[in-house]
Amino acid sequence: MSGQVNTDTLKKAEASTTLAKSMITQAIEQSAANPQLAEEALKQASQEIAQAQTMVSQVQSTLQAQQQQQQQQQQK
Repeated sequence: MSGQVNTDTLKKAEASTTLAKSMITQAIEQSAANPQLAEEALKQASQEIAQAQTMVSQVQSTLQAQQQQQQQQQQK
């Protein structure tokens, strides 16, 4: 079950980065015509990237804990 949670979390992180990429593209396209809209898109992209980074870190921590638990069980 924990593997499924990791997969779901990673899929959410992937979606966040996809959204961030779209927002960055929008900011590039709008930078000359509408600097305020470009700035807002970059702020939102930054938030999405931060969320994705947090999710990836959570998965890494979970995997590390699982590996440590497996190693401890093998030593018994």
